[in-house]
Amino acid sequence: MSSAATTDLSTTTFDAVLFDNDGTLIDSSGAVVRAWTAWAEHHGIPLETLVGLHGVPSRGIVSRVAPHLDVDAATADIDRRELEDAEGVVALPGAREALAAVGGRAAIVTSAGRHLAVLRLDAAGLTPPAAFVTADDITRGKPDPQPFLLGAQKLGVDPARCLVVEDAPAGLQAGRAAGAATIAVTTTSGAHELAELADAVVTDLSQVTFQTVRDGVRVDLA
Repeated sequence: MSSAATTDLSTTTFDAVLFDNDGTLIDSSGAVVRAWTAWAEHHGIPLETLVGLHGVPSRGIVSRVAPHLDVDAATADIDRRELEDAEGVVALPGAREALAAVGGRAAIVTSAGRHLAVLRLDAAGLTPPAAFVTADDITRGKPDPQPFLLGAQKLGVDPARCLVVEDAPAGLQAGRAAGAATIAVTTTSGAHELAELADAVVTDLSQVTFQTVRDGVRVDLA
């Protein structure tokens, strides 16, 4: 299966679907903005330096925007702030139905740490599938393909026979680098930022119907 933008999703059967979490399955934007704004103000980091880094693990963001800080301490600080705020976190349209339809062929692959990911999924009323990859499981975060390669490995499938569902350019780049096909949702980025990285662009998962068949998962786009 090619990861090129010419992949016909409607005629492809996928071995598995690898879902990002924040911005794809759940809306945590309010909590994310509050935590990172407070963190940036505390450390004297200009807020504009954080633009365009959605989907990158917190440690990677800290290393990029504040290399002068103690990375361990500064990352622990933002992690603490995020763990203290799950207010307003909700499931995005179609997320619950997508996870239920894909079932055991689904993985969640998130740039958040495990405690934070579980906290936000619980706040949104979603249960993660057994295959669950977080920042705690990897040494290189998105846009590196390692998170999605590990997600495929946990499901025992070839990453080139997977579909990655993402909202962020960094995540789509990671999915492409892993060899997977990609669907982008425009929940946090505009279609113009995502189109070149995705085989299809939709508003949210309510525009995608997943169906488990004998040999994998089929996709219908509204």
